[in-house]
Amino acid sequence: MSSLPFPLSAPATATPGRFTIAATVDQLLLVAGLFFALAANRLFLGQALKERALSEPQTWGFALALIVLLASLHYLLLAPLANRWTVKPLLGLLVVVTAFAVHFMQSFGVYLDPSMMRNVLRTDVAEARELFSWSLLPHLAIYAAAPLLLLSRVRIVRRPWLRASTLRVASGLLAGAVFVGTLLAVFQPMASLMRGNKELRYLATPANVLWSTGAVAAARTRGAALPRQAIGLDATLGVARERPLVVVLVVGETARRANWGLSGYARQTTPELARLPVINFADVSSCGTNTETSLPCMFAAVGRRDYDEARIRGSESLLHVAAHAGVAVHWRDNQSGCKGVCEGLPQDEVVSLNPAGICADGRCLDEGLLAGLDERLAAAAASAKPGTQLLVLHTLGNHGPSYFRRYPAAFKRFQPACESDDLRLCSQQEIVNAYDNALLYTDHVLASLIAKLQAAADRVDAAMVYVSDHGESLGENQLYLHGIPYAIAPDVQTQVPMVMWLSAGLPRAVGLDAACLQRRAEQPAAHDHLFHTTLGLLGVHTVLYEPAWDLSSGCRTVAP
Repeated sequence: MSSLPFPLSAPATATPGRFTIAATVDQLLLVAGLFFALAANRLFLGQALKERALSEPQTWGFALALIVLLASLHYLLLAPLANRWTVKPLLGLLVVVTAFAVHFMQSFGVYLDPSMMRNVLRTDVAEARELFSWSLLPHLAIYAAAPLLLLSRVRIVRRPWLRASTLRVASGLLAGAVFVGTLLAVFQPMASLMRGNKELRYLATPANVLWSTGAVAAARTRGAALPRQAIGLDATLGVARERPLVVVLVVGETARRANWGLSGYARQTTPELARLPVINFADVSSCGTNTETSLPCMFAAVGRRDYDEARIRGSESLLHVAAHAGVAVHWRDNQSGCKGVCEGLPQDEVVSLNPAGICADGRCLDEGLLAGLDERLAAAAASAKPGTQLLVLHTLGNHGPSYFRRYPAAFKRFQPACESDDLRLCSQQEIVNAYDNALLYTDHVLASLIAKLQAAADRVDAAMVYVSDHGESLGENQLYLHGIPYAIAPDVQTQVPMVMWLSAGLPRAVGLDAACLQRRAEQPAAHDHLFHTTLGLLGVHTVLYEPAWDLSSGCRTVAP
């Protein structure tokens, strides 16, 4: 055999000009580890070295140490799964997944932590289609097609089982020793780096993919094994009502406070709401920076202030508590589902309703959420016994990157607007213009909803609460979309708009001072207030209710 570590050999059946690369499993894993360290970790290395001067020898020494750590780490992660039958399929799959991961991380500045991976795994076809662009093809050609072609030419060298096992253990021990030794050599700067930037580990690719996917799978397994814990079983409705009550809770998508006209944005992106007697909360913090985190959190009794993901996902939500009290609850979705918040409760999707002129290519405009609302209000008014309803509308809102698809032509007000799914093909101003046009349409949908509630106000008491699930980056600091880990997320991803509207009869019916509530809106608020504020508006009594977290509690003349 050749003394080369990867001897070239022409198989007997090979056609002229073709070749194979003979390699052991361990040699292939070593090369794969080096490939991932060098080709897939530009963001990780860039963040780790950004405070260091390239002219200093210590910088290059630290960079080399990081590469060795990455290569040995990936060897250690892959070695337990690899043998001569699995190594090529395993590496082939990981090369493709890594190529996609690197593309989206570099394009949008995202971190692949478990929360973001949960988003990825629950992405629907329509959303995924918008994320793919032509710029992905050359990236895949370089980072996936070329390595796969080379991998296809590798011939795995067979070794006796005992020898292969012995060498695998020895190689693993050696890789572990290299990892530990290198880490100890740079422990002080590495410890300082990780203490100040714990989220950096979610840029190490594909270790971030493997770790986060495993974490999500483990959480799902635990969740599937346990029933959702019932809460609020003591919930009851307060005094009998003279008229029916309908509370409409609108969950916004990716709307950020920075571009919300009512909250002081230079552009008027909320002209219709500005003409209505709404209460705007201008300083509201979200539970998370993505829907998968924020949606369950904002419907939980204890959210960001005492965050416990397992507890939140393993328990019933605000909607179940309301249902236990006898409130008629209904969830209508125009996005990617309720993330367990409405599990077991009445629900429907706009796309399945297919209202005329609203839907195309598996997506619907948010006006479809209002389909049948007039009939619902009329039925509530005609009921012999005044009841209480909670209707939740989950909007598509400003879901990126295709902001231009979120509004009809009549709302193309700010021009020129980005009309590409690939944000890198547009200037930042074009992206902002398209985003602001989508906010204009959200403003219109909310104003149309209020108009329908107002039309029935002589027969039905009503309230509307709108709050976005999280914000969005529009190119600031080269960040796009959302999902940055909360601890380091910019304000544009965590500060969201929130608006409340009350029918003329509601304050009188529930003993609420609307002027006082308007003053309360000038103070900071958060998603954590939603659970208790909604219970207060509905008049639901339960030991879970905390008046201190009800935005209206200090403005009531009588207890809810």
